[in-house]
Amino acid sequence: MEELFKAKINNGKETEVVFTDKRRKSGSFNGEGFTWDMIEVKKNMFHIISGTKSFTAEVVKADLTAKAFTILVNGHKYNVDVKDKFDALLHELGMDKLAAAGVQEVKAPMPGMVLNINVAAGDEVKKGDALLVLEAMKMENIIKSPRDGKVKTIKAVQGSAVEKNQSLVVFE
Repeated sequence: MEELFKAKINNGKETEVVFTDKRRKSGSFNGEGFTWDMIEVKKNMFHIISGTKSFTAEVVKADLTAKAFTILVNGHKYNVDVKDKFDALLHELGMDKLAAAGVQEVKAPMPGMVLNINVAAGDEVKKGDALLVLEAMKMENIIKSPRDGKVKTIKAVQGSAVEKNQSLVVFE
């Protein structure tokens, strides 16, 4: 079982990551092999040993819809954007732009609490603009606009809990 991902770290060059086992303990980064042991020491914090090196990694923010993460590794901050095989296939077929353009509403990617709402009905937004902040599993997740457009309605209420797939923002 091989799992392929492409990652951009701090908006730099794309890195190819391939995991070669189900537990994601070995694989390659840009063709260079690796093996590691990783344990979750507490929620969203991991201890990793690879060869003779030890790392502490903490997931600070996770936007699962955009597959964008902020990670601290040994105190150094990295912004990571990830694409999987499905994103690659959509891009190859030219459907990634079509899919984003056709989105009429943004739904909650997970259950959580709405911390902040950054837009109002009638606002013009660009793809990638922050629509709202959703707290889930003690992490703040910025929910971004999947397309350019005009906000028709805000269905989310600041301070309220939402369920997975609940409508948050509707576009015109």
